Amino acid sequence: MENTVFNRTENDSGGRRISKKVYNLVIGLVLCWGFFASWLIVKIIPYKSLVDINIWVFFLGYFASCFIGFFIFTKSVNPFISFIGYNFVVVPFGLIINIVVYQYDPGLVLAVIRVTGLVTIVMMILGSLYPAFFNKIARALSISLIIVIIVELIEILIFQIHHGIIDWIVVVIFCGYVGLDWSRANQIPKTLDNAVDSAASLYMDIIILFLRILRIMGRRN
Repeated sequence: MENTVFNRTENDSGGRRISKKVYNLVIGLVLCWGFFASWLIVKIIPYKSLVDINIWVFFLGYFASCFIGFFIFTKSVNPFISFIGYNFVVVPFGLIINIVVYQYDPGLVLAVIRVTGLVTIVMMILGSLYPAFFNKIARALSISLIIVIIVELIEILIFQIHHGIIDWIVVVIFCGYVGLDWSRANQIPKTLDNAVDSAASLYMDIIILFLRILRIMGRRN
């Protein structure tokens, strides 16, 4: 499903315009809420209660919630409604994080959080400095992601294997997406709703980046 948030113009961006500082602050606060909510899910919901759920029921609920949340925040121009949609995305992502991080040492998880944070900051800086470059590679990133998803599904479902190189490829792709989405977030009209929607897109980029870096560093350790 296409993310139409970054195609918005002055005509289809509702709400009062805000300053660049407030706009970026809102993006940061919304991201922090998503990370905090994910942390709460890991702390509060027992790992065993998740793995006991039928896998098809779990993934059906996961994709349904993500789809609903994505639809809400991309279609709404009301920041409150978009924030609700954002949380429909945060919850299933938090459940996945809960299942994954349980398998790793807490010290390693903290190290991966630090690495992911540093990578994110660097890519955001690059996205601010070279927006034209990231706009040029947008199509290549989309095509690469589709190819990787297909290849990974074939590996897992048919051959029941997983090559570590795919994790590295996904990391590179989502490094590009962090830079691209940050760049595009600052090119659309600066409204509260656009700030919330941009944060939602960045949240997904960063969490996927975190999970893949965790797999890479976990394998090395």
